[in-house]
Amino acid sequence: MRRTYSIIAWIVAVGVAVQAASIAFALGGVGRYIQDGGVIDKALVESREATFVGDLGFPIHGIVGGMVIPVAALALLVVAFFVKVRGARLWAAIVLGLVALQITLGYSITDMPYLGLIHGANALAVLLAAVYAAQRIRQPRTARASVQASDAVAT
Repeated sequence: MRRTYSIIAWIVAVGVAVQAASIAFALGGVGRYIQDGGVIDKALVESREATFVGDLGFPIHGIVGGMVIPVAALALLVVAFFVKVRGARLWAAIVLGLVALQITLGYSITDMPYLGLIHGANALAVLLAAVYAAQRIRQPRTARASVQASDAVAT
């Protein structure tokens, strides 16, 4: 179960990296499209027929952030109840809470664009919490202590 917990936490972390890459790709494409004389208005957005380099970044950002990461964060919390490591449930709950906040911020950006600043910073918090959750579960505390003890005896 430790390995499953760690893998799911890494899925969340990699999902955040995919999120950052896909939105950067999309916004870079938007910038290039506008620079080349293209116009983005409500009609283009609603037609869903935008064809510029990077337009695929928007649905990737939406799918990974709206489905993949939340499901993985919820699975992390469920698996945490079967892992016999102190703090596993706490860190899984922290990851899930940060993901819930991230989703709320993401859907609120159109109403209050300044929330985008918090949305970006919270993405880093999700990444760090997921990486920490994955790293701290790798080796039992007793195994670490026995490795350190054997290293001390060997020297």
